[in-house]
Amino acid sequence: MLFIVATPIGNLEDVTLRTLKILREVDFILAEDTRKAGRLIKAHNLPKKRFLSFYEHNERGRIKDIITLLKQGKNIALISNAGTPLISDPGYKLVRRCLEEKIPLTSSPGPCAVINGLVLSGMPPDKFIFWGFLSKKSAQRKNQLRELKMFKVTLIFFESPYRLYSLLKDIDEILGDKEVAVVREMTKVFEEVKKGRCQSLLEYFKDKKVKGEITVVVDNR
Repeated sequence: MLFIVATPIGNLEDVTLRTLKILREVDFILAEDTRKAGRLIKAHNLPKKRFLSFYEHNERGRIKDIITLLKQGKNIALISNAGTPLISDPGYKLVRRCLEEKIPLTSSPGPCAVINGLVLSGMPPDKFIFWGFLSKKSAQRKNQLRELKMFKVTLIFFESPYRLYSLLKDIDEILGDKEVAVVREMTKVFEEVKKGRCQSLLEYFKDKKVKGEITVVVDNR
C-alpha cells in the first residue's frame, strides 16, 4: 500500500500518532530530501528506514520501480520536505498511476502550509484559489495575476523571500491596493503574520531582509 503522509511544516511536534505509526511500520519512505526526512525520524526515535529519493526531476523515472515494489506487497510512505505531499510537491503522477493499477493507497492528513496560511491570514476562507509559486519573471508573473484578477476570491501563493517585494509590487500594479497577509516561518520560533494594504506592506518590507518560507494571501474580492 502507498501511504501519502503529511509531515510538519516547521515544528517537529506537529505530527499525528497515525503518521508516526505509519513511518515506523512501512518498508520504504519516499522523500524529497532524505537528510530532512532522517531528522524527522531521529526526532521521534523511529527505527531507521530505507529512504528512496523522490523529487520533481526524478519522479517520472522512479514510478516504475515504486509500482513494482508496491505490487510485491511492500508498504511505502510518500512524504515531502514539509507539509502535505502533492501540494506544490511531487507525487500526483505516482498517485494517478496507483489508481490506474488498482494499487491500494490512503493518506495520513496533517499540516499544510496553504491551509495554515489561510487560517492565520484572517482573510475570507470560504472561497479561495491556491496557485503555488508564480513565475520568477515579472512579465509572466503579471500575466498570471491578470488571469486571476477576474476571480473575486481569496488568492494564496507561495513565494521566495528574495522575490517577496517584487511580488507585492506586481500585486499592487495588477490587482490594486488589496488587503494582503504575508505569513512567514509558520509554526517556527520566528513565525510572523504581517497584514495590511499592499502599499503599506511595500513600505514595511522595502528595506527588510526577509528570511524563511512565505505564504502570501490576498483578499481579491
